[in-house]
Amino acid sequence: MAKRGKSGGRSSQRPTAGVVEVPKGTRPDGPVEGVYYIDTGDCELIADQDNSNGWLLKINGVMSSHIDLADPLFLDFEYMRWMAALIESRWPAKATSGGSKAGAPEKLRGLHLGGGACSLARYFHAAYPDARQVVVELDGKLAEYVRGWFALPKAPLLRLRVGEAREVTETLTPDTRDFIIRDVFAGSLTPRALTTAEFTGHIRRVLAPGGIYVVNSGDAPDLKNAREDAATIAAAFEYAVIIADPAMLKGRRYGNMVMAGSDTPLDGDPQLARRLLGGAVPAHIWNDAQVRAFATGSPVRHDPIPVVELVGTPPGG
Repeated sequence: MAKRGKSGGRSSQRPTAGVVEVPKGTRPDGPVEGVYYIDTGDCELIADQDNSNGWLLKINGVMSSHIDLADPLFLDFEYMRWMAALIESRWPAKATSGGSKAGAPEKLRGLHLGGGACSLARYFHAAYPDARQVVVELDGKLAEYVRGWFALPKAPLLRLRVGEAREVTETLTPDTRDFIIRDVFAGSLTPRALTTAEFTGHIRRVLAPGGIYVVNSGDAPDLKNAREDAATIAAAFEYAVIIADPAMLKGRRYGNMVMAGSDTPLDGDPQLARRLLGGAVPAHIWNDAQVRAFATGSPVRHDPIPVVELVGTPPGG
């Protein structure tokens, strides 16, 4: 299931019953089941019936995130496990692998575009305790709730920045992030402004050498959106990979693909392939050549060309 992101496109309709209202300027003290007003609609917090420490977050009726309060290293959503596995293949974490790789940054720097319940940010904080992360969340009220519900790490380890993902990214200093994760949805697709070559150019500028850009690409069986995502990422980076389960790769269902781009190879770790195959939903990783073959014939997305209106020009020039 595609994650519901924070970049607009939400319904403004609010529920008629069961709404929990928290006075402005206060934070909830831990999670409580209910439907909550947020700036862009409503969200619902649901206790996980299969896990006494688990909580599910729905945003405007669409499942967004899962949190295990007792174990931040537990990721319930399979695509998040794939993202974590890819990043850890570049920089093995002591918390999950027992060691660290030579040349890894002393303090891993991460940027998350799309917040939700901050599941991956919590994971990386546990795996890399010295990491510095920023989560960009469009909905300020949701960010306030999430920090109160889930006792997130404090700044500077984890900062929640309220804002629109593209606008924030365009303001960031070059070479300041080791990984950037794009997990923003409006309905079933990522807003186009976060998928273009121009936006990906800003991502490339902000990434440090050797950094990784990782995206959650949701699509229908025709895979049109996924192919265009792949074409755009492959055009911006020297190396690209795709991670997904076989049914998704063959266009047999609606679901998620994880795509990534970097200026250094991404598929050279044999342990990564084994880890992906060993999950609850076994996944395959496509190398750079396979990604480019998959994207053949699909256009690279671009920002719309601005329309210049000529004022005062008489008819006929």
